[in-house]
Amino acid sequence: MHTKSDNIEKLLNKYLEAKTDLQEEALLKNYFSSDKVAPHLQEYKYMFQYFKDNKKESFTQEIRLETKKQKRKWIGIAASIAVLLSVFIFNNYQEKQAAQQAYINTQNALQLIATHMNKGSVAIAQLETFEKTRNKVFK
Repeated sequence: MHTKSDNIEKLLNKYLEAKTDLQEEALLKNYFSSDKVAPHLQEYKYMFQYFKDNKKESFTQEIRLETKKQKRKWIGIAASIAVLLSVFIFNNYQEKQAAQQAYINTQNALQLIATHMNKGSVAIAQLETFEKTRNKVFK
């Protein structure tokens, strides 16, 4: 009996490492279903009894799995939204840059006009002085 217990312990260790075949598992199930289980192995009896009892149970609820196509569909939608958003942001940025450049160009043009107008004002002031002096001389 002692060698049978050693053999069962070896099989049990192999079972716990998931290295047993179906015949070895059947031996373990039969041993732990009997009344001759060694006292130090009693805790495993409850485990095998639990497996035996729950083998009769079945899961009847429908399991719904997502297919890869559905995931790809959502990834495609998310990518499309990201592209549209980036195009919108880039377009908005370009419009702001164009408006900024137009503002700078307008300021430069008005500055150029103001500079030339000031030159013209100085020339007109000189002409007015000339006109006043000429009027004094010829009067």
